[in-house]
Amino acid sequence: MSIKLENLVLASPEQMSFIIQSLRNPMNSHDRSDSKYETAGYDIIGFNLGDNDHSLMQRLANAGTDHRKFMRMIPVYIRITAPLYWWKEFDTYKVGTVANSCSTMHKIADKKFTLEDFSHEHLLSSEDLDWGDTITLETLECVIAALNIYRTKYLETKDKKYWWQMIQLLPSSYNQTRNVMMNYEVLANIYKSRKDHKLDEWRDFCKWIESLPYSELII
Repeated sequence: MSIKLENLVLASPEQMSFIIQSLRNPMNSHDRSDSKYETAGYDIIGFNLGDNDHSLMQRLANAGTDHRKFMRMIPVYIRITAPLYWWKEFDTYKVGTVANSCSTMHKIADKKFTLEDFSHEHLLSSEDLDWGDTITLETLECVIAALNIYRTKYLETKDKKYWWQMIQLLPSSYNQTRNVMMNYEVLANIYKSRKDHKLDEWRDFCKWIESLPYSELII
């Protein structure tokens, strides 16, 4: 597994209407707004972004960070499962993000460790072995076996020394899940910096950004 992105939640129609109102405040050009709610009877079921409003959004986005403050108001919620080595880089983007993670410290012993809990798609196995290579996939499997031994001992004894063995032995390829809130300005910064990154996870994340509504404001 590289990175898993699920449970996407985007701005509601009411939020989009508020954002359009905000971006027209500086020039007091609200009379030129052409976006409309999509309705079914008395219910609001969607939002249709008008050409005038889209054109203004694009011009402000192209003008740079100081002018595109509206992008900070467009929220994106997403559930991400990724290895710890990716999360370490993601944590660079602390401003404009909020995350609730599945706790490694509190819940590390809740389930048996399996190979699927780790990102390992690039590890060499005995089938890939060239002269002088280290068989890293089998090494990871040995680490997983050790983690499960200490997990069993911790569950049996509640002795914290076995808990420490799991915490300090856990590889950075271990996959952690977090529910993350971001905004379009954060995504624009990420995309600019990471779209050609050597990590598969970052390239996949940037492809996901490209699939978002109004991604042209970002890319």
